[in-house]
Amino acid sequence: MNKLSVFLVLASLLAPSLSAQKAPKETLLALSKRDHTLSIVDPGSLRVLAKVPVGNDPHEVVASTDGRTAYVSNYGFGTYNTLAVIDLIEQKPLPQVELGPLRGPHGLTFVGGRVWFTAEVAKAIGSYDPATAKLDWILGTGQNRTHMIFVSEDLKRIITTNTVSATVSIIEKTAARAPGPNNPSGPPPGGPPGPPGGDWEETVVHVGNGSEGFDVSPDGREIWVGNARDGTISIINVATKNVTETLAANVRGANRVKFTPDGARVLVSSLGAPDLVVLDASTRKEIKRIKLGRGSAGILIQPDGVRAFVACSPDNYVAVIDLKSLEVTGHLDVGPEPDGLAWAVTY
Repeated sequence: MNKLSVFLVLASLLAPSLSAQKAPKETLLALSKRDHTLSIVDPGSLRVLAKVPVGNDPHEVVASTDGRTAYVSNYGFGTYNTLAVIDLIEQKPLPQVELGPLRGPHGLTFVGGRVWFTAEVAKAIGSYDPATAKLDWILGTGQNRTHMIFVSEDLKRIITTNTVSATVSIIEKTAARAPGPNNPSGPPPGGPPGPPGGDWEETVVHVGNGSEGFDVSPDGREIWVGNARDGTISIINVATKNVTETLAANVRGANRVKFTPDGARVLVSSLGAPDLVVLDASTRKEIKRIKLGRGSAGILIQPDGVRAFVACSPDNYVAVIDLKSLEVTGHLDVGPEPDGLAWAVTY
């Protein structure tokens, strides 16, 4: 066997392992707003495996449940109206989702096989079904700048922050309407169209000025909302739908709020301050302020709760934080102005 033949045999044997290195089971996804790219990162080595082009002004990213597809909101304060779609296995862009009049898409989540999103200019939320490639549900909030979104796993509760209105919308599924004078036949056979079905009831909760980032506690009992203009944190009791506490947390410019998986701590980023604030969820007291740079935006806590990744947009890097020591252990370059972060697990 000549040298060329030996090389070809070895290359064929090594090919599967090289392919596996390019596509680990778990990946960190990070957006660069200025480069208009999505970086696919190996969280073990912190090596950028690929950069995939997305649309203008990408802000948020979410992965499908099977970890094979990512969706990115192209925002532009209402200038844009598309969701970018990325094949995470082949590491390439797919045709975008056109949202028509639903301009200013921002917050994203993936629940029940669908992409849920906010549309700020339209003051609405919507659902996109990848199986049919159609928008299959839209609901107006009646609030200004409907920004971030949470959807419960049972699809019975949707929560949004409304930044300019300084409110939180808690939208809950109710039973389908029974027959009556204005509805003689009752609900259509099989229920109304759209993924949730039934009717919906919205409760608007007034919080602090600039309500933007928020998170629901892992036990589902509380909603913590960062009020960017006031520098406070509003805590909403989910059962009673009212604000039970307002923490004077000194987090002006609060951008994102994230619980650790065990529910013990809450991380708050701020575009207007150099610190990541760590709060004790039980005592409501500050644990530490971690120096990051000139400001920070997106927060991603990996599922095992060992590390957090924080997009330091003004400094053009993603900070890696050890959640045991609460120290910065590294920086990751995913392009200028990093923002939205997500975690993908391939099945």
